Amino acid sequence: MLELRPSCEHCDKPLPPASAEARICSFECTFCADCVDQVLRGACPNCGGGFVPRPIRPSKRWVGHAWLGERPAGTRKHHQPVDPQVHAALLAELGDLPPEKR
Repeated sequence: MLELRPSCEHCDKPLPPASAEARICSFECTFCADCVDQVLRGACPNCGGGFVPRPIRPSKRWVGHAWLGERPAGTRKHHQPVDPQVHAALLAELGDLPPEKR
């Protein structure tokens, strides 16, 4: 089950469960859309992978136990701002390689 982290790992912007601004990589690293586009330029600083919009967990019980009431969002923050020099080196190494080929 997806962790649904509460904020952007870089800028610490709140990303509540219904946020359409949340982006995740395959390891659930969570960043806001602005940081993904403007700071990270589409590359996860933790794994080098790409990002997709984070799914939104239903806030109402529609089927079984698959809803926020029984499967709440995470509360532990993972705030660790990205080092611009380290990330620039990663971006240089990745070049124009698309996420599906990294």
